[in-house]
Order: sequence, then C-alpha cells, then structure tokens
Amino acid sequence: MSKKLIVGAAAALCLAAITGAVASQQRSDTPAQRGEGMAYELTGTEVHDLPDQARNIPYQLFVSLPASYADNPQKRYPVVYVTDADYGFAMLRSIGRRMNNAGPRVEEFILVGLSYGTGEDPIASRRRDYTPTPRGPSEAPADALHGESLKYRDYIQRAVFPFVEQRYRTMPDRRVFVGHSYGGLLGAQILLTRPDMFSRYLLGSPSLWFDKGYLLKQAPALLDGRPNLKAKVFMYVGEFEALRKGDRRYMQEVDMVADNAAFSAMLRARQYPGLELNDEVLDGEDHLSVAPRGFTHGLLDLLPAAEASRK
Repeated sequence: MSKKLIVGAAAALCLAAITGAVASQQRSDTPAQRGEGMAYELTGTEVHDLPDQARNIPYQLFVSLPASYADNPQKRYPVVYVTDADYGFAMLRSIGRRMNNAGPRVEEFILVGLSYGTGEDPIASRRRDYTPTPRGPSEAPADALHGESLKYRDYIQRAVFPFVEQRYRTMPDRRVFVGHSYGGLLGAQILLTRPDMFSRYLLGSPSLWFDKGYLLKQAPALLDGRPNLKAKVFMYVGEFEALRKGDRRYMQEVDMVADNAAFSAMLRARQYPGLELNDEVLDGEDHLSVAPRGFTHGLLDLLPAAEASRK
C-alpha cells in the first residue's frame, strides 16, 4: 500500500478552487476521505525519502501516477518534475486530470514533486537551492544562504532521475521541468547550463532579476558555445509583474515582464533549429495569482494529448 501525502487545509482549499467539486470527479473505487476531523489526504500519491548525500540534506519526492498506469503494464509515460512541491504538486496533479475530463487534451504523465529540505523552512530551502549566487536581495536576512542551485541541479540528475526511472515506467527522453518564480529561475539556469537534463521546460515568472540580473548577464556567454539547444520551452509571466503606475501589485520593484521578454528574445535570436519556444503575458495576473493559469497553459503547450496519439 502506498504512503499518502498529507496536505494542510490551505493546500486543500487551493486544490478545491482549481478542481471545483472534487468529490464528483472521483472514481467509484477511490477511497473516501477520513472523517472525525482528520487531515485531508491526497489519495493515490506516494512519498519517498531521497536525501542529497553530497550535501547531507534530506529531501522527499512526492509521486502521483497516471490513472491508466496500473491497467497498462507495458506503457511508459513522460515525467513532470515540479519545484516548490508543497504548492505545485497538488495543483499540477489536478490540472492534468481536469483538462481531460471532457476528452483528452493533456497527455498522461507521472508527476514528481521536488520537496523543500525535510523539516526546513520553505523560504530558506528555496533561497539556497534555486538561486545562482550567494548575493541575495537586500530584504533577505543577513545570514540567509543563497547560491547553491548548481549543487541542487546535480542532486536532481545524480539522485532523483535514477530513483524515478528505476522505479517507474518512464520515458527518460521526455522529462518536463516545471518551476515558478525562484523555481523558474532554477529552470532557466538548467536550460542554459545543462539543457539535456529535460526535453521540455515550463518557466513561470522566472526571477531573472536576482542579483542584479545575474543570469541574464551570463546567458550570452553560456549560449555562445552551444551550436544547438534542443528543447521545447514555454514561458509565462503575469501582466501585473511589470513596472506599472497606479496599480501596485506584489513584486513590482522589478519588471519581470521586461526580463521575460529579454530572455525570450535572447533565445530566439540564436535561431537554434532544435528550440521550440512559446511565451505568454497573462492578462489580469500578478506574481501570486498567475501560476495556476500559467501551469495550465504550459501543460497544454508542452504535453498536448494529440502528440501522444501520434506515437
């Protein structure tokens, strides 16, 4: 029997907001939720402990298998890896299933959530693991640790990929990265430094402003030595993540719309034959509201069900 991922009340409310009437969509053989005030459980999921031995940091992987997995023992599936799993795992799981309620629109996938350091403060964990330099923003505590994104990238490749691909029926040539904010920054750095780790990238509102635009400044040199970049990339950012007058929103000290456009233009200018790139500015959204819509658009772009039917 698989372990079950317990999500708190806030995550349950977020999940319900995305999926609508969850109970009406459950299969008849899905176990009912426990009552008596017990915590809401995301049924049919697994949790595995998988530490980073090189840094002695404990992590967990959250795993959700497609609905057809058990009934198709010969079938292999693409794998979607999402950062900030406390937030993104339940959301992506629901979006992927909901999009197919009225017929296939998103290809079925194995979902792997990349947790924060087990028992760590989430903000501290993501500061350390998703950022490229030790020079954090001025509002961060003086003792905050930043800048270990390349070490975290190596942990994913060295430990996470082998664990997942030995245990489940995966398609190693069809790994999908999903990240928002600092998670999107991490994904952009992987795309620039080790693009073959994933075949597809969903980069949501990437924090390219970090350390005075460090990654944007490094990008030309990182791309210069690369004759091709074979990847399918979807980028999104919210309309209100730009510098605007008269309508202040979260994270408007920097212009993330302009940064996204600059990064997109930089990639397109290379005219790589293997690169497919789509980017969107989502109207009416800010940094805190945009992820559910951006994840939905990204899955529809990167894993369209029509593509699976051609295989």
